Amino acid sequence: MKLYLFTLLCFMVFIQSFAQAPVKVAVAGLSHGHVDWIFNRTDKKDILLVGIYEPNQALAEKYAKRYKLEAKLFFTDLPKMLDAVKPQAVSAFGAISEHITVVRACAPRKIHVMVEKPLATTLADAKEIKVLAEKNNIQVLTNFETSWYASNQHVNSLLNQGKLGEIRKVMVNDGHQGPQEIGVSKEFLEILTDPAKNGAGTLVDFGCYGANLMTWLMRGERPTSVTAVTHQNKPNIYQKVDDEATIILQYPKAQCIIQGSWNWTFARKDMEVYGDKGYAIAVNNTTVRQRLEEKSPETTLKLDPRPEPYTDPFSLLAAVVSGRLKLDKNDLYELPINITAVEILEAAKKSARTNKTVFLK
Repeated sequence: MKLYLFTLLCFMVFIQSFAQAPVKVAVAGLSHGHVDWIFNRTDKKDILLVGIYEPNQALAEKYAKRYKLEAKLFFTDLPKMLDAVKPQAVSAFGAISEHITVVRACAPRKIHVMVEKPLATTLADAKEIKVLAEKNNIQVLTNFETSWYASNQHVNSLLNQGKLGEIRKVMVNDGHQGPQEIGVSKEFLEILTDPAKNGAGTLVDFGCYGANLMTWLMRGERPTSVTAVTHQNKPNIYQKVDDEATIILQYPKAQCIIQGSWNWTFARKDMEVYGDKGYAIAVNNTTVRQRLEEKSPETTLKLDPRPEPYTDPFSLLAAVVSGRLKLDKNDLYELPINITAVEILEAAKKSARTNKTVFLK
């Protein structure tokens, strides 16, 4: 009996340790400024970094020195890295235009992918990513900071409960003083100011937040038309891309105004949602101002941050890959929302270029 209990205990410990084994993750690219996060979460053991693809040797050496990384982690060939270290997932931190290349390499190898926002620079790339993901049964997630915000989740919950009524007007404001002004790395600045690598300037860099959030709030519904105006307030700094963008999404009964800018006085990521019954304003990640009845005053709520794994994109990636978390198809990270977001951005670029409203088929 004792032997049986001992064997059972050992088996349970084995199963538990297997279930909690860290997810093997590789990094594709080091030029995106958000990549440092993955090296600064040593307190968490949910992922194991097994490889880093970066063709820029100087950049690779800089990161190796900064974080005391072993030379064996680094590769200059993406397919060779994937075959050598066999990750379960890859997190892409290169140019947005390179997302499709990463998925093309990972999908046939059954490796899940998480990219930084937005999903792609073109709708054609976004659609190909969808085909590759479905054919090879992998997850392709898109990481947006605003996906972590408890305030946005609260506003969405009010919509689900009918407390705001039907959406009539949404305003999404995102941006900062400018990437050069806030001191991003030269590698990241080179991406952001290259219309081929980034897709556009602030229209993509910050317009993507509103496209992602509005599509989510509208339960995946596509706008009937997209109108955009872009401008270069600082052409001496941003010579090839816009630094100011306003996008108007029109729906049958709702309108969304997306304001992306590299000219804000201070950094901001906020959203205002007005329904025919009430309104809610996500001031920041944990603060909401709301008014749900005409005769009631506006109130301010201070929310707790979202629970784990939703406050850390790598924890979320690990939870999804390990099967501990199944995302709703309408989730902010998922493909349906983000393909539509790319469609919106592509229409916005066309509208700004032609000075005409673009009607979606």
